[in-house]
Amino acid sequence: MSAWDYETDVVVVGSGSAGMTTAWTAAQCGLDALVLEKTEVYGGNSAMSGGGAWMPNAPELIRHGQRDDPAKVVSYLRNIAPEVDRARHERFVEECGKVAAALEATPHFRNGYYWGKGYSDYHPSKGGNPLGRGIWPNPMDLRALQQESAGLRQSALMAGAPKGVWMTSAEVSDVIRVRWGASLRRYKMMMKMGWRKVHAHLTGAEMITSGRSLMARLRLALRDAGVPLWLKSPMKSLIVENGAVVGVNAERDGKPIRIRARRGVMIAAGGFEFSEELRRKFQPLLGGVGHSHGSPGNTGDGIMAGADIGAAIDLMDDAWWMPAIDTPGMPRPTVMERQAPNQYVVNIEGKRFVNESGPYTDFGHAVLAGQARGVDHTKFYMIMDHEAWTHNIVASHMPGMPAPQAWLDAGTLVIANTIEELAKKIGVPPDTLAATHARFNAFAAKGVDEDFHRGESAYDNFYGDHRQPNPNLREVKTPPFYAFRMVLGDLGTKGGLVTNENAQVLDQNGRVIPGLYAAGNSSASMMGHSYAGPGATIGPAMTFGWIAAHIMAGRNEAISPAPVAARA
Repeated sequence: MSAWDYETDVVVVGSGSAGMTTAWTAAQCGLDALVLEKTEVYGGNSAMSGGGAWMPNAPELIRHGQRDDPAKVVSYLRNIAPEVDRARHERFVEECGKVAAALEATPHFRNGYYWGKGYSDYHPSKGGNPLGRGIWPNPMDLRALQQESAGLRQSALMAGAPKGVWMTSAEVSDVIRVRWGASLRRYKMMMKMGWRKVHAHLTGAEMITSGRSLMARLRLALRDAGVPLWLKSPMKSLIVENGAVVGVNAERDGKPIRIRARRGVMIAAGGFEFSEELRRKFQPLLGGVGHSHGSPGNTGDGIMAGADIGAAIDLMDDAWWMPAIDTPGMPRPTVMERQAPNQYVVNIEGKRFVNESGPYTDFGHAVLAGQARGVDHTKFYMIMDHEAWTHNIVASHMPGMPAPQAWLDAGTLVIANTIEELAKKIGVPPDTLAATHARFNAFAAKGVDEDFHRGESAYDNFYGDHRQPNPNLREVKTPPFYAFRMVLGDLGTKGGLVTNENAQVLDQNGRVIPGLYAAGNSSASMMGHSYAGPGATIGPAMTFGWIAAHIMAGRNEAISPAPVAARA
């Protein structure tokens, strides 16, 4: 028997939504658990995200009349990701609502979610729900974490907002839909933000939303369950005895420590978006680390620790792609910007190459496909007119405000009085851009995009202008014209350890490696090369963490969920 420095039932590597859900569920099943976090803060990519979870049949959805036929949800997943093992899809659909129900039974998740009504699944034409299957965490006061509040990972969402000013994801969509010339609606929104600032000043409240709210709630649930979380404690390798994973070699306080895991090890340490070596190896078209919005600690440690003992890996060429405006310092993700009607995107040849308003992962695949064909897609440009500039929020820049000088100096934003002049300034063929511009405007005048079918999906329409027949098409015709330099970013990588429907890691022959589990971005995604809808990273991450904990506890069937309660 090996000498151990610490023993527990379940060792969880990583403190994002997958890891914390695993540890919390293990505790509910009567097991001891330990969470190891490599960095000095907890929350992972989940804390940096919008916090939504794609969880069909979650109680919050059922309360709003959105009960799903599981077979239809599975059919949708099969339609968008047929390459994924069917059993994984079926198990996810069977269990995801139970996870949300179990969490709702805790004090920290009671009234903890709201439905993002109208935020469509990403592929409604393939069986997705146009009303959406995502749930988002309600705001909460950071002070509930007490001394652990400083350890919660920061997020770029709402970065730069005045102290006390915050918005939920639903309110962000409301802001986008407000035409800033509509004075009454604008006044109401500004009054709400002003009151929040005053309330924070008077009470000391530190309200957080989105992913930080989700991870704060999970941290409180872990604390109540007595699960320890060790920061600055990286796992170095897995310990294998007789073909089974029985523990990990880690560091704590800079010293090596051997930790025994009596029931299993969960790898939930995120992807490899910040590993130059792995990016160059598996995603050579990008030329190394790109413009990721993931956690800087995600360097693939957990994935490669599994691979080192013979685990299979898959989907390593893919990521949760996100086109971004190349603002100085950190490129800003684009969703609402690309669904605004009077804009289009061109490559360095001056040609459109994608439905700009479509799902961001699909956009990324189009960028990479062009790169593979020999078209330079390391940068591309969003073209808009002055009417768009004065009505739309772009990279958090509010309409009507002066163009940031830093953007102009860095070449992020270029302005010209004619399309031909704009083309020369950004280095694309003027004649080609002029032809692209004319063709787009002809489509916009008809309300039909004959090239890329923009605006034909409920997903495309979400942030569009619903006052017109096609919410995503309007002519770009009012000078001056604006070009925003864009790059391909990501929300994290989606390749990792191959798992079965129980989140058990498989070897290269498809056999279970006893004692080893993976979830979240450390596992090869159950979405395959697709993306079901908003929250389709976090929903499966939490669900497979839940499933794994039950398997480790010897319960192949998960705990029966609590009945769906009415909103308190």
